[in-house]
Amino acid sequence: MIPGKQPGKNKINDIKMKMRKVISFVSLLLCVATVSAQQALWGGQDIVSPEIHPDHTVTFRFHAPKASSVQITGDFLPAQQVDTPQGTFDAPGVADLSKGADGLWTYTTPAPLAPELYSYSFLVDELKVTDPNNVYLIRDVASLTNVFLIDGGRADLYKVNAVPHGTVVRRWYFSPTLDKERRLTIYTPPGYEQSSDSYSVLYLLHGMGGDEEAWIALGRTAQILDNLIARGEARPTIVVMTNGNVYQEAAPGESTLGFYKPTMQLPQTMEGSMEESFPDVVRFVDSNYRTVAEKKGRAIAGLSMGGYHSLHISKEYPDMFDYIGLFSAAIFPGEDVESPVYDNFEQKLQTQFDQDPQLYWIAIGKTDFLYQANVDYRKILDEKGYKYIYFESEEGHIWKNWRIYLTEFVPLLFR
Repeated sequence: MIPGKQPGKNKINDIKMKMRKVISFVSLLLCVATVSAQQALWGGQDIVSPEIHPDHTVTFRFHAPKASSVQITGDFLPAQQVDTPQGTFDAPGVADLSKGADGLWTYTTPAPLAPELYSYSFLVDELKVTDPNNVYLIRDVASLTNVFLIDGGRADLYKVNAVPHGTVVRRWYFSPTLDKERRLTIYTPPGYEQSSDSYSVLYLLHGMGGDEEAWIALGRTAQILDNLIARGEARPTIVVMTNGNVYQEAAPGESTLGFYKPTMQLPQTMEGSMEESFPDVVRFVDSNYRTVAEKKGRAIAGLSMGGYHSLHISKEYPDMFDYIGLFSAAIFPGEDVESPVYDNFEQKLQTQFDQDPQLYWIAIGKTDFLYQANVDYRKILDEKGYKYIYFESEEGHIWKNWRIYLTEFVPLLFR
């Protein structure tokens, strides 16, 4: 181009045309990328599963035209017993789905289901999968299952109802005993933020393989407390849900350990470290919340391993808790476990009961693999004349029972 001269009109039009093509091509790429990104949102199946019928029978559906077998396993089916190195456990039953001409497999419960929160999965050619048409999932250790709820009766306590709601937060605290930052889940009752009152505290402990998420997700703790408080059946209470695996800072995926696979086989679970470090938790809560910071304002309860921790923590610190709950609790330490926490068992138990706790509550299912251990422990209490309340339920070592126990235990506290 000659200096001082402008391009001709035709050349300018050519440049504009090329620019339009470039813009159109870029726009097309953006549209393709957006559609691809949205496939996860818009690619769902138009299938209802589970479908809860008015009579409380339930139909499950799974589309798998090429599958040769589809089954469902869930805790609404008759339980089957499974033998493991740790003992005999109740496991969810299994039922076959029927295949239709369109490749849609279906199963309808033969009878109405009782009110309860249920979990289930599918087995597609023996491969365990979740229901792609049910977005409601919960994690129990390393297992993901779908859930649904049949309302009515006690199960109404597990629902989000039109009542005032508490607040659930995750808090980090430093444990000087363990020399690490650790995480808690804390429920504060409705009205806590607007009030200047002090509140009693329930420390609620999970079982082996669980973490500080277990009681809030599987145990429906927030819903149960909200509903019991709204009914006037429980006093407004702070609930602190700890992580009983002192090896962990927090639940899997929520700490510096990263995205590792959850497991029940963790070190430092039932060898005294949790019990020794527990006063760190109590000091943190009393320092950061308006609590009744004395024995009469504290309760401790837990399931399985958490019941074991509750037993030994309350015995180790007899001035700390006035209310103790053992839910399907493990009782005695293993033969190879050595810790001062477990020394002088009967002497410490006597010191605890000499101080006359307001409530010592024991609950177990009739088919629980820890049933006999609880029978043996109750014999010790009976021989010594120690007062306790015993609650026995059907079935075994399952979340259904632990939710029941929580609904029975909480109304007895801080009266």
